[in-house]
Amino acid sequence: MSTPIQQPQVNEEIAKSLGLLPEEYQKIQDILGRIPTFTELSVYSVMWSEHCSYKNSIKYLKKLPRKGKALLVEAGEENAGLVDIGDGWACAFKIESHNHPSAVEPFQGAATGVGGISRDIFTMGARPIASLNSLRFGNLDNKRTQHLLKGVVKGISHYGNCFGVPTVAGEVYFDDCYQVNPLVNAMSVGIVKVGETISATSAGVGNPIYIVGASTGKDGIHGATFASEDLGEDAEDKIPSVQVGDPFTEKLLLEATLEVIKTGAVVGMQDMGAAGITCSTNEMSAKGEHGMKIWLDKVPTRQKNMQPFEILLSESQERMLIVVQKGKEKEVEAVFEKWDLHCAIIGEVTAGNLVQYYMHDTIVAEVPADTLVLGGGAPVYERSYKQPSYHAKRDEFILDDKVPFPKSYIDVAKMLVQHPNIASKRFVYKQYDSMVGINNVSTNRPSDAAVIRLKDSKKGLVVTVDCNSRYVHADAYKGGAIAVSEAARNIVCTGAKPVAITNCLNFGNPYDEEVYWNFVHALQGMGDACMQFDTPVTGGNVSFYNQSPNRAVNPTPTIGMLGIIEDVDNIMTLDFKQEGDLIYLIGESKNDIGSSEYLVQYHKVELSPAPYFDLQEEAKIQDAVASLIDKKLIQSAHDLSEGGLFIAVLESAMTRNFGFEINTCSTIRKDACLFGEGQSRVVVSIRANEKENFESRLKSNNIPNQLIGTVKGNNIIVDGENYGTIAEYKELYDTAIEKYFV
Repeated sequence: MSTPIQQPQVNEEIAKSLGLLPEEYQKIQDILGRIPTFTELSVYSVMWSEHCSYKNSIKYLKKLPRKGKALLVEAGEENAGLVDIGDGWACAFKIESHNHPSAVEPFQGAATGVGGISRDIFTMGARPIASLNSLRFGNLDNKRTQHLLKGVVKGISHYGNCFGVPTVAGEVYFDDCYQVNPLVNAMSVGIVKVGETISATSAGVGNPIYIVGASTGKDGIHGATFASEDLGEDAEDKIPSVQVGDPFTEKLLLEATLEVIKTGAVVGMQDMGAAGITCSTNEMSAKGEHGMKIWLDKVPTRQKNMQPFEILLSESQERMLIVVQKGKEKEVEAVFEKWDLHCAIIGEVTAGNLVQYYMHDTIVAEVPADTLVLGGGAPVYERSYKQPSYHAKRDEFILDDKVPFPKSYIDVAKMLVQHPNIASKRFVYKQYDSMVGINNVSTNRPSDAAVIRLKDSKKGLVVTVDCNSRYVHADAYKGGAIAVSEAARNIVCTGAKPVAITNCLNFGNPYDEEVYWNFVHALQGMGDACMQFDTPVTGGNVSFYNQSPNRAVNPTPTIGMLGIIEDVDNIMTLDFKQEGDLIYLIGESKNDIGSSEYLVQYHKVELSPAPYFDLQEEAKIQDAVASLIDKKLIQSAHDLSEGGLFIAVLESAMTRNFGFEINTCSTIRKDACLFGEGQSRVVVSIRANEKENFESRLKSNNIPNQLIGTVKGNNIIVDGENYGTIAEYKELYDTAIEKYFV
């Protein structure tokens, strides 16, 4: 006996409870020419949520540079970006957020974030070869922050390690603004032969539609809506909105997917992420300009008596929708039977644009696919914005008047080296398997970005994730440009050429005019920097509504960047190589400590201007460093970021336990020289006998540089003062975060 279908009476209040605005509810009625059924309303509520439709961001996303000679698809055309990397190979890569789920259930929230972004890669036919992540939490002294950090890291490591893809790089930051709403951004990188990708589309009237992989349950229902609203005090009551992942099933699904593609029977394929069956059926239909008939009662479920809207909106993990050429069903079914995975026909492709959902031969929803999708009939808004009021307080900051010199520079150095934002993230990365697949070159050759060797080739992929959200909070345009520039600088310092970016745009409520101002200006800064470095945007994710009841998180446009190195044996590492090598600073130090960790953590000045930055100057410095690496004139390269010059030199020294002697610049404040975070600077080391050649090359290209010291001994000497041993600082650096979890 079949379960009675429940279709509650629909009205404006029901629509509002599902996250729809009154004008959106009216637009749905206008599209359908009638009042929608509850199932139809549920479909529109998730597909028109910010998470799926980008209705408050698409206008500005389209202004980002989206074309490039290496791009094989433009942003938004497929599940992930696709870049030609030469030799007949392409790289698929993308970054996405799983912030709200991780806030209420950190293990599963983070784990399913890894699983979901990995499916975006292999649903295109690419094999994932590397994972990265960008994580942000509140104050580490807080017990809830410690709980979230442990759960998120455990979730990432569990899923990634079991799935068998190495986690090669990432970043972790701590700031009070993330106390309620942490950020968990996951990135996946895969490779595929050019011409062997599969598109998320449908075609061929009468072609069968399969759901494959895991069974469907009630986990994650309205997860897309949950990700499109503010986190309130009742967030923990929304745990049913958090999906549950199974990496072992994902591994089977990966192998089965790549195998079934080789049969030639697959017309189109899409993973089931946000909004589950709803999203995959409508997006594939709209792209293929066809319709579908879907029988929900044929979907394999793991819970009895599921209602149509529950089956449609479930975000159960490890599932795919596949359109198959009629007559080749047996070939497809044999593959999934081999891998012991569900493989059930749940529908067929139809003519027109209607997607029809049936339950036991009763139609429960009928919607035009092209009215539901990004770039189609989904609403598009241009929100009003205004300059943040806190900028007035920012502009009150005056360096000479407000900030006294520290009483002890040694105390500052030791404070910074063990601050969680600067200290080693060993507690995190030692839980990740970074060597599975044995292609991770940078595990034992530390560099500013991760390097993955391509099999049967000298080439390597170089990847990084970067964003300093404090800079973006202080100056959204400059901070957005810095995020892209630092990512490019890390790629260049590794000896590679930046190629393209993906981004995860984490902001607060878009209806807040000050939040939206930051969003608009951050994208403008990102776009200008991408144009400068010829790194087009391949796609990504917008995550709004990241805030607590009191404030939004700092605007955090996380940049995932891909670079290519022609010969992985020529990667440039950040570590000093031998005693007697000379230490140089390339780029010019400024009398500036704006938004630095030093200013915030030591002087407790939370708001100040973003650090010095000039985009043209940045490009010039990067070109110079790339040339020096190409000519083999330097032994190491490490960009300056959090903690400034002192931390950059220290990190280069600690790897091989070298000491060093350096002198500060006499023309600016000593604390600005040591701890300021002005951009466009790189610390390099050279052999002493290369001094004349090195300096003349930089001089001929008008590149500012300064000989600041020597690799020497076991101690740290600054302006003749002994700051202590390198071993002492390394102990502080390595154990700072771990001490919270003893």
